[in-house]
Amino acid sequence: MKKLLFAFLGLAVSGVAAAEDVTDVTRMICASGQAQICLETGECYAATPWELSVPDFVVIDTKKGTISTTKASGLNRSTEFTKSERKEGLIHLQGVEGGRAFSFVIHEQTGRMTAAIARDGLSVTVFGACTAAKL
Repeated sequence: MKKLLFAFLGLAVSGVAAAEDVTDVTRMICASGQAQICLETGECYAATPWELSVPDFVVIDTKKGTISTTKASGLNRSTEFTKSERKEGLIHLQGVEGGRAFSFVIHEQTGRMTAAIARDGLSVTVFGACTAAKL
């Protein structure tokens, strides 16, 4: 389960971090607030991010094309996204890792984020917030 959830690249804290404008920001830190897991049988369950083994924070670097855990987490995990687009005030990031597809949508003006991961028979959705990361 841990690998599945990391593919969507985690984002957890007990509440949603304060969001802010990330227009023209190339490096941001994102945290999750709400999560839901759904099975192909039709059942969906609300869960806290930590119940799903999601890291507290991830750093998204649109210039490098990576999503990584923070150094302080001690997890040392990173993945690349294969598609990145900024259009009409939204940032879209997509990738595939370990048989799972992941997708992030970040509203540039508010920093609000929606992330999803899908694999055969299972999906996870997370809502959260992003802010500029200090270099």
